[in-house]
Amino acid sequence: MASNSTRLAVCPELGDEELNELFAASWPDHEMRPFAPVLARSLLWVGARVRGQLVGFVNVAGDGGVHAFILDTTVHPEARRRGLGIELVKAAAFEARERGASWLHVDYEPHLAGFYARCGFQPTAAGLMAL
Repeated sequence: MASNSTRLAVCPELGDEELNELFAASWPDHEMRPFAPVLARSLLWVGARVRGQLVGFVNVAGDGGVHAFILDTTVHPEARRRGLGIELVKAAAFEARERGASWLHVDYEPHLAGFYARCGFQPTAAGLMAL
């Protein structure tokens, strides 16, 4: 599905239906939800389309200062393992820097360490509290 015709866009217009469709295909336990409130609070997001279909998404939240946070990196299963996820994250990092961020954070499960290393992240000690 991902190919030379993949188009990335920063803050493209995205609807709940297509985001939920992408997330449902990508995450088996996804529950349909509204995305508009999330995007309204985001610093930016990057979407990827192939032949008009949304195949990739990454969201970046900001603290209003120098910190930004990668969230919801998602690539459709049929478009995986072709570098699209890395392209999405790198595009998000570039745009976050352009918007004043100096630090980009990401939390991930251990099996994603290699992916995020290829995106340019380095491991750090951090704390996490489940609420």
